[in-house]
This record gives sequence, C-alpha cells and structure tokens, in this order.
Amino acid sequence: MTDKHRLSPPLKGEADPVGDSSLAPEEPEQTVEAQRIILHIDMNAFFASVEQQANPELRGKPIAVIGAAKRTVITTCSYEARAFGVKTGMNAWEARQMCPQLIFVVGNNRKYTYTSTQIFNIMREYTPMVEVFSIDEAFLDATGSLSLFGSPERIAHLIKARIRHQFGLTCSIGIAPNKLLAKLASDMQKPDGLTTLTPDNTPEVLERMPIRDLCGIGAKTGKQLAALGIRTCGELGRFPVEILKRKFGVTGVRLSEMGRGIDDAPVVPEEESEEVKSVGHSTTLDRDISDPGEIRMYLLQLSEMVGRRARRYQVAGKTVTVTVRYPDFTTFSRQESRPGHTNNSDEIFQAALKILEGIELEQPIRLLGVKISNLRQQQEQLPLFAGDRKKALLASAMDQVNNRFGEFSVTFGSLLGNEGGSKVISPAWKPEGLRNVDVE
Repeated sequence: MTDKHRLSPPLKGEADPVGDSSLAPEEPEQTVEAQRIILHIDMNAFFASVEQQANPELRGKPIAVIGAAKRTVITTCSYEARAFGVKTGMNAWEARQMCPQLIFVVGNNRKYTYTSTQIFNIMREYTPMVEVFSIDEAFLDATGSLSLFGSPERIAHLIKARIRHQFGLTCSIGIAPNKLLAKLASDMQKPDGLTTLTPDNTPEVLERMPIRDLCGIGAKTGKQLAALGIRTCGELGRFPVEILKRKFGVTGVRLSEMGRGIDDAPVVPEEESEEVKSVGHSTTLDRDISDPGEIRMYLLQLSEMVGRRARRYQVAGKTVTVTVRYPDFTTFSRQESRPGHTNNSDEIFQAALKILEGIELEQPIRLLGVKISNLRQQQEQLPLFAGDRKKALLASAMDQVNNRFGEFSVTFGSLLGNEGGSKVISPAWKPEGLRNVDVE
C-alpha cells in the first residue's frame, strides 16, 4: 500500500487477555502480542472485480477502471491487466502500450460504495469490532468471537464464502495478533489468499521481509532507513533504538517496534472513532483548467458538497481552506477564519473564492479542494434574522430534494450543465457518519 494507507498511531492500553495471564512469567521485552486475534480483509482489485461481475463480457479480460474520460488515470485494474505490467496511477496511453487489448471502464462510485457497505455488514455478523480502513479493506477484532465460530481461520473462510456467494468477489485475509501484522499477512498471498502470522512464525517472516512491505513505512522513510543500512524488518528490529531516536525523534521508537512486529493499536469501530475535526472534499478535474469562471464553478460545486454534508450532521465550521494542485503535482493550501461558524454553502463559497482570488496561480489547476474546520455542533433551529432564515430554509429544501433524488438534482443555476465533480472516492470514505462522502 502507499503512504496514504498509514495505520493510526498506537494507543496504549491492555488488550483483552485470553486465559489467566497472571500465571505466565513476566518478560522484559515483548516481541509479538499473543492475546488478540485480528483479521485484515482486503478485497482483490475491488473496482475492477465489481465491474467484471456486473458485466460478464469483461470477465477474464484485462480491464482498467478510470475516472473521468478526459483524465484517464487508472484507478485500479484487473489481475489479467496486472499480468502485463499495468498498475494503478498509470496513464492510459502508457497502460495501452503495455497491454494493447486493455479495456477501459469509467468507474461507477455509487456501485462501489453500495457493494462495500454490504460487505462490511457481512463482516459485522462475525464481530461488532470492525474498523473500516478504506473502501475495500477493514480490520476485525475476532478475539471475542472464537467461542461462537471456533478458530480465526474458520471465521476467515466463512467470510470469504459469503462474499464470493453474494457478490462473486474474492478477498485476501491476514490473521495475526495485531493490526500491523494482519495487514502484512493479507498482502502476502494475493489474490484470494489466507495467511496466518503467529508469535512462532512471525520472527522468521520479519527477518527477510523488506521494510517497505510494512504499512506506514513510505518511500521517504524507506530511503532514510536504507541509508542506515536497514533494508529488512529483521534489521530494523535489531538496530539500536537510540540511533533511530536521534534520526527520527519519537518516531524512532515506533519504527523499532514495527521491525519486531509490535503494535498495540486497537480496532476502532466507527461509533468509537475520534471526533471528526474537518469536513472537506476535493476533486481531480477532468482536465487542467485556468479559466476563472470555470474555476469558480468547481469551487461552488465543492462548497455545496461540503455545506450539505455539514448540514446533514449538524456541524458548522469557522475556518475555510482551499487546496490547489498543479499539473506538476505541486500542492498547497490556504485558509482563512470567518467571524462566525457556518455550514451555508454560499458563505463557504464566498470565503473560498476570497482565498482563491488572493492566490497568484502560476499554472493551470489539476485538483481543487474545499474544507471547513474548527467545527462546532450546530443546533437545528432557524436563525433570528429574516435573511438568514431564508438562506437556511432554501438550503434545507435543496437538501431534502437531493437526499431523495441524488446529488445535485437541485443546484445553483451556475452549475447547470456541469458534469464535473467527484471522480475519486476519498481515502477517508466511511460507509456512515460525517466521513461518508456522497459520490456520483
């Protein structure tokens, strides 16, 4: 996985013990926790597999799922395409050179989010401790479910069978004493794999495992570790922690633990997750744009998506942030705090527009984002002044129609005819709650 799939920082606390741990001798340094049973479930080539199941003519063929037709960057591809060297993030022309018979399919985000939600519901039938990690993967704490289902391998096989029977899809599952190792295990056999890491076999696996295979160690950190002569997890676990601390600060201790397979981060279901601190949405545009009118149109659309989601969950933000990415992938953000909190789309747009007008754009825009932060809970009551009440009632009426008939069924006149918008599902997507970004 890439850097965006980092595990959350470890939270200190005792895991539920199995048996009477007080009878066990106390060890000076723990290498792998043995008391928890964690599963990491990763759907195989999820978007492409969903498309192949929906269209039998695509089955067994090399396909690539792309976003907007004019921005043909590959979101994911089938295993048949991967055999030719096609990869996620590759441009369509480059992929076509590698695989002339490649079939491009424009992604259907609503189809993927619906399927994903149903799959997560299947997982919750085996344990309530399900943490959605992304649209196609989740962590399960099955420690308390063993008395009902037997072994963790049986739970994994039952879930695999349910997903295959109901959706015709496969997944790879890793079983381990913690999230770090479960994630590592699920990547070891793809597609349709099942790998179990135990305290007995983990040291041997880590000894030869490249550090870049650990979730949370990206390209930059990997290069820094390689400069120290560290290329495998075994080498990382044995490396003097004091040197790692001097090089990486407090993160050095965490890196040392990762090299030894230690991770006490809990599985956190949605209802127990931390309070969301911002509401935002960004979109990679169909094409690079520089026309001020077109930029304002997308800015308004993003502001409406942010405002609508904030209103649905009754939060309002005081700080508005605009994010811009150029074609060369230079990315920057600018923010401004308002006098008061708001979730009104037009007020968010006006603040975002003011920020953007203060930026001297050096290149066309590839990606545009709008976010509100510094949130507070907004009580559902009409404003005192007539003008504000009119705005609130209008927004409420638009929300009711769009909730029933779909995003932008009713919208601002300046957005009519615009077929842009969200083409990529946010990595922060969740099946429910404030992070549940509506997609087209």
